[in-house]
Amino acid sequence: MFHIVLVEPEIPQNTGNISRTCAVTGCALHLVHPLGFSIDDRHLKRAGLDYWKDLDLYEHSSFREVEERYADHPFFLFSTHAERIYSDVAYPEGSFLVFGKETAGLGPELLNRRSADAVRIPMLPDQRSLNLSNSVAIALYEALRQNGFAGLL
Repeated sequence: MFHIVLVEPEIPQNTGNISRTCAVTGCALHLVHPLGFSIDDRHLKRAGLDYWKDLDLYEHSSFREVEERYADHPFFLFSTHAERIYSDVAYPEGSFLVFGKETAGLGPELLNRRSADAVRIPMLPDQRSLNLSNSVAIALYEALRQNGFAGLL
């Protein structure tokens, strides 16, 4: 199993789509507060449809809390500012794939502190970023592929 971490997500539809991706792949979803919406948001529930009940969901007050609670797990921080390409690293089972909020990403303090864990999804240099739910799907399916889609086939 992998863990998807959304740090301060802002758009309920993105989080709903990501929750559905997590539910169908058996991955846990970790939401780091503050959130830009309520967990009861109808857009969030609509995007997750009937998969919401199958979701392994955790909420955290800060990313430091996630780091401390799961210190023995590998972390990969996805950022447009990273040097390493996401497909050039190995994702062991149990890895935490970390994504920032839609408007600002993960922020310089966290990226500087954990620069060795940062990876990026390639795209044209003059474009800002991919959609958050698309980025999560790209990253997660690479991690799943590397691990033989264990439990999914």
